[in-house]
Amino acid sequence: MHYRRFGRTNLKMPVLSLGGMRFQKSWEQLDFSEISYEEQNKVENILNLASKFGLSHVETAKYYGTSEVQLGMGFKNIEKIPDIIQTKIPPNNDPKIFKRDVMTSIEKLKVKKIDLLAIHGINTDEHLHQAIKDGGCIDILRNLQKENLIGSIGFSTHGKSSLIEKAISTNFFDYVNLHWYFINQENTKVINFANKYDLGVFIISPTDKGGHLHSPSNKMLELCKPLHPIVFNDLFCLSNQNVHTLSVGIGKEGDFDLHLEAVSLLSDAEKYVPKIINRLRQESINSLGLEWHQYWNRNLPSWEHTPGNINIPALLWLSNLIDWLDMEGFAKARYQLLGNGSHWFPGFNANLLDVNVSEGQLLKVLDGHINPKKVVRKLRTLKEKFGDKAVKRLSRK
Repeated sequence: MHYRRFGRTNLKMPVLSLGGMRFQKSWEQLDFSEISYEEQNKVENILNLASKFGLSHVETAKYYGTSEVQLGMGFKNIEKIPDIIQTKIPPNNDPKIFKRDVMTSIEKLKVKKIDLLAIHGINTDEHLHQAIKDGGCIDILRNLQKENLIGSIGFSTHGKSSLIEKAISTNFFDYVNLHWYFINQENTKVINFANKYDLGVFIISPTDKGGHLHSPSNKMLELCKPLHPIVFNDLFCLSNQNVHTLSVGIGKEGDFDLHLEAVSLLSDAEKYVPKIINRLRQESINSLGLEWHQYWNRNLPSWEHTPGNINIPALLWLSNLIDWLDMEGFAKARYQLLGNGSHWFPGFNANLLDVNVSEGQLLKVLDGHINPKKVVRKLRTLKEKFGDKAVKRLSRK
């Protein structure tokens, strides 16, 4: 395993972190008595494998169902407890509730100290205010630091780049969990900004949110040769030296393999990554056309300023991924989440187009775009493909 200094936490962080979201029994907050021996044994087997492979950091959250309670019981039985334990607690306007939630997580995890405590989901200005206001979440955590109950303080976010930079610039945080991978590089400048503040940078869900790379399209498999898309994406992320670790969403024991292959190739990344990037970019130009490839996301209205709160930037991104990389399954899942993802994936899909929202209304807010009518056509195509159904985010909190 390779390790990197996790920013000003000074922790020796493995470049792969064990994400605790996928290998628990349930998304419900169950009592441990409701978990079978087989279900708990799976968690402990994965923890032992992670230790064997050098994934010395495990990351979970209050709202990952039974994850915390299963990890806590597992820590009593496994060969070696992870060196770095992280959990995440959502911000709360009531600091007493926030403190209670932190203490509950410490109790469930059955540890004396949480090494990394993140405020989970600073996705809006209100969340940031709850975190940094006098007497707010940060002040609670500072007091818990004095009691040696927690170590470094960070935050996770699905928010806009401008909000993430605003949070970093408070200088209250030691690390950040954020999204960044090949198909979504919007936070490139944010990662550089985090480095200026010496923050640790943790990449959230590079395999799943990075395009359902666990079930890649044939086109993606072909374009990434000789690497598997998971291996390519891991190497792409870790080639950025300001990225310190990637979350590995393990569902079963075999899910480690491709990520470990990426680590084994890390010193040779330059032999593979640039060539694959060039191939993928050329295919984007071929599939989308040069003008659209270069300018599709210029002068688009935000979802807040679009009739029906339609999230046009997100929808065009999904449309491009279908046309470019055949990522139809991923696009369908994200399309149907819009309108049901709250602040985690805000705005709405195109289902209201030609119902409550007219083409004329959209053309007005698309006035500065290179091809407003093409935008509307793409929205209609997505609606025809994926409309009428909705999905809920796994963790709605």
